[in-house]
Amino acid sequence: MKIMCSFLIAMFLFATTAFAENHETRKQEDRLKDAGVVMSEVLNMPDTIPHHVLDRTKCVVVVPSVRKAAFVVGASYGRGAMVCRTGPDFTGPWGAPSMMAVEGASFGFQIGAEATDFVFLIMNEHGADSLLRSKVKLGGDVAAVAGPVGRDAQADTDAFMRAEILTYSRARGIFAGVSLDGSTLRPDNDANEDLYGRKIPARDIVLRNEAQTPRAAEQLIALLDKASPRPANG
Repeated sequence: MKIMCSFLIAMFLFATTAFAENHETRKQEDRLKDAGVVMSEVLNMPDTIPHHVLDRTKCVVVVPSVRKAAFVVGASYGRGAMVCRTGPDFTGPWGAPSMMAVEGASFGFQIGAEATDFVFLIMNEHGADSLLRSKVKLGGDVAAVAGPVGRDAQADTDAFMRAEILTYSRARGIFAGVSLDGSTLRPDNDANEDLYGRKIPARDIVLRNEAQTPRAAEQLIALLDKASPRPANG
């Protein structure tokens, strides 16, 4: 009888653990799908990311539905995905995603109680390398400015040329550059483990191609491959 009880308890614990793991995996897959939907809608807006800006981009971070935390005044949080060009100097096709987290009080008052989508363009190798290593503070650890919008918008001013990250938001159907100084971006290592089924650093996913692209990320990557298949020179 004791053996049977022990067996049943072990089976229950195994089933519970497996269910929890599958739930967390599906949660990350849903985030990847949502990121693909957001990017699709953004790229089809009249005032979207200028094509020549996207061609200069090393990595793209999409964070769907960032929400204000009701229990902390002004605090906001969100989870999304980072996709980078592969190969030497980020010159290859877009690769597998690393899950990311954005946090900060600085944009809590801008978005209020409404969910807002954010898009971050990582413009140079230093910005990408910093973000893949650890948490970075926008406007502190890396230079970040509100990105230009409109297919014909120019992005050759000193501010844009010096920026390591261009930041955008979309709420109520309006897509615009937005200042997010003081907010933080970081790799979401727990989410990467849930997604890929093992502990794997963001750098290994993005720079060393040590993870296979999940099916849930295919739409996001296909959109980027179509919109900007090759990086611009310089």
